[in-house]
Amino acid sequence: MNPLEVTLNRLRLPNPILVASGTFGYAREMQSFAEFAQLGAIIPKTVTPLPRIGNSPPRTAETSAGLLNSIGLDNDGIEAFLEKHLSYLLGLGTPIIVNIAGHNIAEFGQMAKRLNSFKKIAAVELNISCPNVSGGVDFATDPKLTSQVVAEVRAVCDLPVIAKLTPNVTRVVDIAAAAAEAGADAVTLVNTFQGMAVDWKQRKPILGNVLGGLSGPAIKPLALRIVHQVAQAVKVPIIGVGGIQSIDDVMEFLVTGATAVQIGTANFYNPTLASRLVGQLTDVVKSQGCQRVTELIGSLQLPNRSGCQK
Repeated sequence: MNPLEVTLNRLRLPNPILVASGTFGYAREMQSFAEFAQLGAIIPKTVTPLPRIGNSPPRTAETSAGLLNSIGLDNDGIEAFLEKHLSYLLGLGTPIIVNIAGHNIAEFGQMAKRLNSFKKIAAVELNISCPNVSGGVDFATDPKLTSQVVAEVRAVCDLPVIAKLTPNVTRVVDIAAAAAEAGADAVTLVNTFQGMAVDWKQRKPILGNVLGGLSGPAIKPLALRIVHQVAQAVKVPIIGVGGIQSIDDVMEFLVTGATAVQIGTANFYNPTLASRLVGQLTDVVKSQGCQRVTELIGSLQLPNRSGCQK
């Protein structure tokens, strides 16, 4: 029995270390650095129905503890993805989760239906939460819209469905509950936090799109808080993401309630990290006297909140 195997409803993964969409390209770009077969899953960059040129440059800006990006889902569209990239990805020896985004609910369904023909795909992740795309709808800001997107995809697609949610709402718990009730096998928590960078000397925003999504170590405490809140309130497997750059970060998400994690921004400056984390996770499980990593998931011990003890 594989001690690192995890299950997210219908999705079974060899280990909980995944690489996040938008940070790993189509994997070809990382073949000199990463041991693909060691990863729990690869999530290529987001695919849309038609090609997108993305947002105006500059598209990224470094911050003191993270990265602002406003790429705008630059990609060649689903037909080019199926023709040029999917066969290569499915031959890498690790589960492939395809991340998709549409301007409306019907587009999500149409793409999911196309992907359903490829049974080797491990799952579909619904990017309903990108904070830097103009002309679209941020579906994950509304429980009803979230439910409708998930239900539409479930109706036409037999693959496991993951809803990637935004932190840019008052109560992520409500959105996660709506996704779970509509049939999502898991939720990814969280996408980037909307932010801004300014060049005060020129009196101009640094990003061409003005606003962008903040990722990296700066958001880890916020992402952990959201994972905790959803884990306590909603019965749905969670994939935690946000600022992970060490095995300790991975374990913080797992004990807080995430069943798996995604490595994102760290892939840009440490492309071997995800592969190495898998071996480190094996060591941690053994050091904790556990047989399986699942024994550690959700093991956070919360303080007694019943009041002062006399």
